[in-house]
Amino acid sequence: MKRRRFLVRVVLTAALVFTSLALGAGICAAQEKVLMMATTTSTDNTGLLNVLAPRLETETGIELRWTAVGTGKALQLGQNCDVSVLLVHDPEAEETFIQKGYGVDRTRIMFNDYVFIGPKGDPAGVRGKPVVEALALIARSEENFASRGDNSGTHMAEVKLWKSAGLPVPDKESWYISAGQGMLNTIAIAAERNGYTLTDRGTYITYETNMKGNPPLVILVEGDASLRNQYSVIAVNPKNCPDANYALAKEFTRWMVSPKTQKFIADFKMSGKQLFFPNAGE
Repeated sequence: MKRRRFLVRVVLTAALVFTSLALGAGICAAQEKVLMMATTTSTDNTGLLNVLAPRLETETGIELRWTAVGTGKALQLGQNCDVSVLLVHDPEAEETFIQKGYGVDRTRIMFNDYVFIGPKGDPAGVRGKPVVEALALIARSEENFASRGDNSGTHMAEVKLWKSAGLPVPDKESWYISAGQGMLNTIAIAAERNGYTLTDRGTYITYETNMKGNPPLVILVEGDASLRNQYSVIAVNPKNCPDANYALAKEFTRWMVSPKTQKFIADFKMSGKQLFFPNAGE
């Protein structure tokens, strides 16, 4: 009888140990399916990630957690090994990031474009002008201009546009406002000052929708080739960050470039307007 009780205890103990190990393995597996990403404010503000993330988890089991900041800060998070993958939009900074060994496997995902927006009355007279002429008019008129001022992809694009126009990049001019904030907040500041700003079209459509289709600031300059806005995924280099989940970063990239996801990105609209244009494989 005692021997039987002893055997029962052994069996129960073994079962409990096995169950604990199985649960622990399950927890570890679940933890391994969490992908940390740094991305731009535009992919967050537009709501794109909010609809992509549940689909990603359903189709791959990957739980995507992201921090939305300017591209400059996103790259820094990658360099510091705080995330495993990036979704960013500053090609020159991205190339430097990769050349320094911080990132690998840069893959184009989608694009939209930048637009200059400003008051409906257009006091600087930039409506319909080429970018070079529009910037010259803003500088000459000294009408208020709100800049991201945060080393984001949009801020860096703006800086390049000033330079390509042959103009000094504004800094301490009284009419030039360095917001140091995200895109929607920068647009709000420009609106408060009855000024101009540069924004990606996706975020502008979000702003326009938030304003019930009657925003104080409207698109005045668009369509220039220099206004193209490319978004790419970069995996954090596991040689620089051994704890980065490179396998999940690669799986995420494959999912983003898949025909099914690319079509979903193309179909993602707000107020009937397409926000991003897929271009994986270019």
